[in-house]
Amino acid sequence: MDWKAELKLKFRARCRLGEPLSAHTTYKIGGPAEVFLLPEKQSEWIELVHLARLRKLPLTVLGLGSNVLAADVGVRGLVCSTKGRGDFEICGDTVKASAGAALDDVVRAAVKAGLSGMEKLSGIPGTAGGAVWMNAGAFGQETFDKLSRFYALDSAGRSVRVRKEDVKYGYRRVEGLEGMIILSAEWQLERGDGKLLRKVRRETLKTRAEKQPLEFPSAGSVFRRPQGDYASRLIDEAGLKGLKTGGAQVSEKHAGFIINTGGATARDVKKLIEEIQTRVKLKSGVELELEQVLLGDFSG
Repeated sequence: MDWKAELKLKFRARCRLGEPLSAHTTYKIGGPAEVFLLPEKQSEWIELVHLARLRKLPLTVLGLGSNVLAADVGVRGLVCSTKGRGDFEICGDTVKASAGAALDDVVRAAVKAGLSGMEKLSGIPGTAGGAVWMNAGAFGQETFDKLSRFYALDSAGRSVRVRKEDVKYGYRRVEGLEGMIILSAEWQLERGDGKLLRKVRRETLKTRAEKQPLEFPSAGSVFRRPQGDYASRLIDEAGLKGLKTGGAQVSEKHAGFIINTGGATARDVKKLIEEIQTRVKLKSGVELELEQVLLGDFSG
């Protein structure tokens, strides 16, 4: 029996061959995953890490599919979704979340419990694990602000506990996580004014709806914020709002977003990204750095 048949036998409905990644990304774009899996237990994640090492297979971890662009040709090897581990709980002032928990659900629960420190993360369209991976943030608040520790598997499939002070982190970056798979995280929050926290959450969600093109599929901010500036301002200054390649378009509502207006391909988005980078460099001299992660082969 080959390795794909073995995985299918073990995971049954949680193993899908040729699963279209367009069904699992917020861009609604992406070709087939060679093998798409929904592991639930830590032991299953460990087994998959070992299989990938033994067979020399790429292993891609996918959460809710935000902040990524999956290639039209698909993604080779194992694409493992954290959505099989989506539980979270609040113990006193501590919030504990598995990697696949939707970050906004965690934030909503913290606000409801009267806990302060995550409320401005409301509406971020990713998982708790993805937020830790990139130190996601918004409106001056970041994932690592109140993070105390997280649990992960290293590249050899060994369990590790990582304290916040053990890693270097900054704006939308965390160093030293290459090869790691985040399993869960904990935040130490503070008691706050529940009424005020609910107000901040409502205003944060309202601002997102007003300023971001939530009515179209997208994957969030395309580029990292340049030092002392904003990618959206530079893109707007270069006259690129509304610029279109195929079904992909620079949002007229927020120039930092690329939206799928219908039928966009990964090639469309990638070509538009490169055009934006070129024209912003010509206009302002700034090299925009991609924040979104490319999955699969874009060489063709």
